[in-house]
Amino acid sequence: MSAPPLSPQPTRQILVCQHRTCRKQGAAKVMAAFQALPIKGVTVGGSPCLGECGNGPMVVVLPEETWYCRVLPDEVPAVVQRHLKDGQPVKAMLYRKYH
Repeated sequence: MSAPPLSPQPTRQILVCQHRTCRKQGAAKVMAAFQALPIKGVTVGGSPCLGECGNGPMVVVLPEETWYCRVLPDEVPAVVQRHLKDGQPVKAMLYRKYH
């Protein structure tokens, strides 16, 4: 008897920091904005502290480890379209410490 086929795993993941400082800066609304624009193969989830307090809300796109800082809910559509769909990170929003 063979094993059932595995369902394909998402190829990308969006992590939105949900620790205290980022939440005070609106991270819950940022995560909700990503969840409102679902993309096949991309999961969105909350993250514990990403260690960059004061620069949030912080968003990390995996597996490429692209970091975005001070993300506002109304900027999420640009990240979805330009980065996730078109493959070009939004340079103006990149966290300069890592990019």
